[in-house]
Amino acid sequence: MTVLRSGTRKSPTAFRSIGEAAGDLGLETHVVRYWETRFPKEIRPLKRDDGRRMFRPQDMNALRAIRILVHERGMTLKGAKTILAEQGVDAVLGGTATLGAGPRDMISPARELQATVARAFAAPDCTTRLEDALRELADIKQRIDAVRARRIA
Repeated sequence: MTVLRSGTRKSPTAFRSIGEAAGDLGLETHVVRYWETRFPKEIRPLKRDDGRRMFRPQDMNALRAIRILVHERGMTLKGAKTILAEQGVDAVLGGTATLGAGPRDMISPARELQATVARAFAAPDCTTRLEDALRELADIKQRIDAVRARRIA
């Protein structure tokens, strides 16, 4: 049960206003509003006739899961959205959600590029090849300079 400022208790199944929801989660109301725009499938509060948002228990669970992923585990909103889409709110709240739960043999393009560059610079003959290439470029530059000098003269 949640204790409100007035001292009354609210049932876990009760709907909450945005202020109550933010207070329960230790967040600011603008953060809850922003998350509502970023996670439209997970957070769908009911809107009263006067326009006030009323968060249902499943909305509160989704907000808790997002808070765990973003604030406690340090994930980005995009990463949190991916985890929620793949594993669900219950897995996050139950502690069974795993980060990077995709196929283990899949390597991102950035990691692949890093590995390629590391292999290229770790090759034993790398320095020799670079020095040879530099000598060739210097020779080409001298030839071009000689041709330009002849044209000017």
